[in-house]
Amino acid sequence: MTVHFVGAGPGAADLLTLRAVRLLQAADVVLYAGTYLDAEVLGHCRDDARLVDTQHLDLDEITAHLVDAHAEGRDVVRLCSGDPSLYSAVHEQARRLDAAQVPWDVTPGVPAYAAAAAILGAELTVPELAQSVVLTRTQARSTAMPEGEKLAAFAATGATLAMHLGITRTRELAAELAEHYGEACPVAVVSRATQPEELVLRGTLGDIADQVEEAGLRQAAVILVGPALAPDVRGGESFLYAASRERRARG
Repeated sequence: MTVHFVGAGPGAADLLTLRAVRLLQAADVVLYAGTYLDAEVLGHCRDDARLVDTQHLDLDEITAHLVDAHAEGRDVVRLCSGDPSLYSAVHEQARRLDAAQVPWDVTPGVPAYAAAAAILGAELTVPELAQSVVLTRTQARSTAMPEGEKLAAFAATGATLAMHLGITRTRELAAELAEHYGEACPVAVVSRATQPEELVLRGTLGDIADQVEEAGLRQAAVILVGPALAPDVRGGESFLYAASRERRARG
């Protein structure tokens, strides 16, 4: 049998891919992160599926469940919040599965930053304002960041920043980023995107920390920073769709 790492998306049960739903419907065992997952997502599982909440398990304990399910000949899904390519620990789990000679594959999901942008109605790459998006996180009680990945270095580019796992350090982050973007730079915070508890805060680097602290946000939030986040943003127009661009009719 194969262990399927499946992106659960940002939370809404109808934002899973068709493949993800099909895998959940077929799974005998489903491991999920209860901290970040909307319970309705589990509604895609069979009534007789064995559900394992991993929020209090370490990687070795999680891997043991995956290996045991495989040994029992059961179909198993490891649900990852958002998309497995970002902060999902797929690398660590896959390495352990390889050592145990257990096959695995990955099904992508809607990442939290994309869901947040959709809720805001924002394009993160507005012509002549920002054409790059930096997906990063900050360090608090978490794994150390690589030496070359300083937030100031990313901010110096002027790109749109999508920051994960940093909501408890909003004030410190805002102060650091204001040195590069300015205090008036637009910021949006989206907590629990697409879930019933969804909360959206919009402001600037100068006032967003006050809003976050007043709302009492502590987890499951994405911070988006950059000029493209302005509610009344006005940028250039894409050359791809310009009327002046020469186009050849396909015959």
